[in-house]
Amino acid sequence: MVRTINLALQGGGAHGAFTWGVLDRLLEQEDLAFEGISATSAGAMNAAVFAYGLAVAGREGARKALADYWARVSLLATQGPLQPSFVDRVTRNYKLTWSPIFSGMSLLTRVLSPYDFNPANLNPLRDIVEKSVDFDVLARPDCPVKLFLSATNVRTGKVKIFTGKEISSAAVLASACIPTVFHAVEIDGEAYWDGGYMGNPALFPLIYNCRASDIAIVHINPLMRKELPRTAEEIANRIDEISFNSSLMREMRAISFVTRLVTQHRIVGEELPHVLIHSIADDTFMTTLSSTSKANADWCFLTYLRDQGRKCADDWLAKNLVKVGVESTVDIDAVYL
Repeated sequence: MVRTINLALQGGGAHGAFTWGVLDRLLEQEDLAFEGISATSAGAMNAAVFAYGLAVAGREGARKALADYWARVSLLATQGPLQPSFVDRVTRNYKLTWSPIFSGMSLLTRVLSPYDFNPANLNPLRDIVEKSVDFDVLARPDCPVKLFLSATNVRTGKVKIFTGKEISSAAVLASACIPTVFHAVEIDGEAYWDGGYMGNPALFPLIYNCRASDIAIVHINPLMRKELPRTAEEIANRIDEISFNSSLMREMRAISFVTRLVTQHRIVGEELPHVLIHSIADDTFMTTLSSTSKANADWCFLTYLRDQGRKCADDWLAKNLVKVGVESTVDIDAVYL
């Protein structure tokens, strides 16, 4: 029995390598199929690479495309060749220490805008994205996965969903445009910032445009932190987490309300979708990572995150695969409301 799900992928910089691991493990599950993916920021990059690899070479093609993409990200940061020994150095107790480079960059973006320190509007991610994805393939009507990439319209503050023939390298970069680091990405006369402000990720495109009732959300930003943030870095990081989770929490409230109406048979003469929600997350692990590690593209660190993502997905599949198409595997009211 093949079970079909939709995926919702959050953004989070280099922490998106955790999602890489989740996708890598899900692709190994032959009895699991994918209809749509809604994604933001690093999630949008994962989604575009995933869909492209799947379109040209099936499941193994998608796995290879994801691995190649993240290798390019690492090469960009390290400017050195990838050696097999890098992978061998991955350990479970890998910890990122505070780096003067990361702290210096953080300070710079608080003082100067990208229009000041990068007037030429250089974006090295553009080359990586265009080398990793042939967007003509994604524009074909036979593309095996429907893509919905979120960005934030700078002028209106509204969410913009790029889909179908709108999917391009510019759309991916718009979804991942951190306004303190990059110039706003302009598409058809409109300027866009990171989609996380208005949809991280947006769920409504999957509800409106996909037949599959199941949505699996791959979380990067922790919903819960037990310890109270006290340092300036910890406070700023928690503010970002809350901000980037807020739109998802609002959508979950609406889904909970509609689900209650459907299950209580309080809607007569109308058809509303009965959405089943699943959560693939490891807040315990993600809360151990510092905010500066979102900019750490060391291959050892990326593959460490990948392996954690694979383990998380493996645990989720073992417990919940049989429930796909049957029931939600997360208590929406307890977790999100």
